[in-house]
Amino acid sequence: MSALKDAFKGFDINDMDLSSAGNWPIGVKFVCYLLVIALIVAGGWHFYITDKQSGLKREIAKETNLKNVYKEKAFQVASLPALRQQMKDVETKFAELKKQLPTEKEVPGLLDDITNLGSDSGLDIGSIKLASESKKDFYIELPINISVAGSYHQLGQFVSGVAGLSRIVTLHDYSIKPEADGVSMRISAKTYRFDDTQ
Repeated sequence: MSALKDAFKGFDINDMDLSSAGNWPIGVKFVCYLLVIALIVAGGWHFYITDKQSGLKREIAKETNLKNVYKEKAFQVASLPALRQQMKDVETKFAELKKQLPTEKEVPGLLDDITNLGSDSGLDIGSIKLASESKKDFYIELPINISVAGSYHQLGQFVSGVAGLSRIVTLHDYSIKPEADGVSMRISAKTYRFDDTQ
């Protein structure tokens, strides 16, 4: 304890003069050195370490985001073979459906098939006329206006036959009116052909 007293011997805090700091007792110098070191460490911590900590937090947030992106990409890569197979299946199905669409050369044959179905069903065919075509995204719609007369049973047989054609034909906007010897029907059939210009 006396060594500690000797380290501060002859120093009065009220008479402290910075210009004579070299003559201060060793204990006072040691305390001043500790204070300067503490200020340097605190300043360094505040200006250097705090900035690095905020940068570290930003990088940790980026890491979390990048991990999520990585998981998403890994899932996409893992499902890629299944998606490729699905794409092949869709292309195969599309090719099959495309084959069911009549070509421009086959449209007159389709009109003949519809006429034959009407005759085979026993209907009196008023008219079967191809209306003007309508261009859609990747196909062309070909409306066919049909006017026939006969019994309900004959109309049903005709409609069933049209639905069973090897080419895609849909029926729309029908009207049935009673006549003296049965019924007459006006119906719009639509067939489609692939638009090769695209």
